[in-house]
Amino acid sequence: MLTGRWTGGGRDRGQAFPIYLTAVAALLFLALAFFAVGRAGATKNGAQTAADAAALAAAQTYRDQLRTGLLAAVGTGGPWADWLAGRLGDPEAACGQADPYAQANGAHVQGRCVASGGPLPASFTVTVESAAAVGKSVVPGTEDRHATATARAVVEPRCWGPPSAPRTPPPSGGPGPSGSPGPSGSPGPSASPGTGAPAQGKPAVEIVCDGETVRIEPDRPGAPVRAATLFTVRLADGA
Repeated sequence: MLTGRWTGGGRDRGQAFPIYLTAVAALLFLALAFFAVGRAGATKNGAQTAADAAALAAAQTYRDQLRTGLLAAVGTGGPWADWLAGRLGDPEAACGQADPYAQANGAHVQGRCVASGGPLPASFTVTVESAAAVGKSVVPGTEDRHATATARAVVEPRCWGPPSAPRTPPPSGGPGPSGSPGPSGSPGPSASPGTGAPAQGKPAVEIVCDGETVRIEPDRPGAPVRAATLFTVRLADGA
């Protein structure tokens, strides 16, 4: 009787062993599958970081262009209001900064940076592809799979000038910026003939940025004004 019971217990253990093996194999497969999903998610997140950096780089470069042009125009009596409104920037040149930043974050620009310049707000849309693939995993087809991501950055104005601020003359050849009325209604500042240098004794330009008055001195136009004071750059939804 005792011998029969021990024999039956060994037979039960023998029947349960394949079930244990199956359960362990299933758990191992699930762990490897979760690892593959996690690695794919990390690759996707890295691509999104690269896309964000590339789009922001293009937008910030455009913002810096507008600031430089604005301060130069204030110093020479040029159409600074057009720079303030974003009409005279070079969006394509700004897009040239997208790929270096994408590469620095482990990706490259797929296709081209799409720029929407002109009067602000301006936008820069960048799609990138990760340089590294997801790699081998229990999920078939991941060896050569690269992640893609898209981001859009927007440049928006923070400042407004007076309606009478000098602008680019019309194509038909109207009066130049020197004849435009200045902020107080008096004739605007003019550049010294043939030199492009600031004329002496020009009044300062005052603009309103987020409800506060910002004063730009013609003799030292770049001293107190930062690009972030004039324009804001942000990532936008719906890229």
